[in-house]
Amino acid sequence: MDYKLFDDYITLQSLLKDQGIIETGGAIKLFLAENIVLLNGVKENRRGKKLYKGDVIEIPDADIRISIVAPSSEEILLHQEELIEKENLSKKLKTLNKQNKKPKTTVRFPGT
Repeated sequence: MDYKLFDDYITLQSLLKDQGIIETGGAIKLFLAENIVLLNGVKENRRGKKLYKGDVIEIPDADIRISIVAPSSEEILLHQEELIEKENLSKKLKTLNKQNKKPKTTVRFPGT
């Protein structure tokens, strides 16, 4: 399978989590201890190893092969639009949360 990399790199841990091979980042140490992971044909056990376009990850026991590839121009534009939309939604949610925030009330006791 191909993994389209929109950034400069991705870590091994992030790739495996993003692909659903591991459920959480905390599971990576155990996964690497129990499974052979090859990076460009060489065994790799560093969870923070940076992966770049052109790299190939293989997990032979699970018959998994992931090629890190560059996205097309159209995919890059779509990705950028999605990021802008996500940012705009986040801003709207923050504004709504501020508007819906209950004002703090101060309780005063007699004589204070």
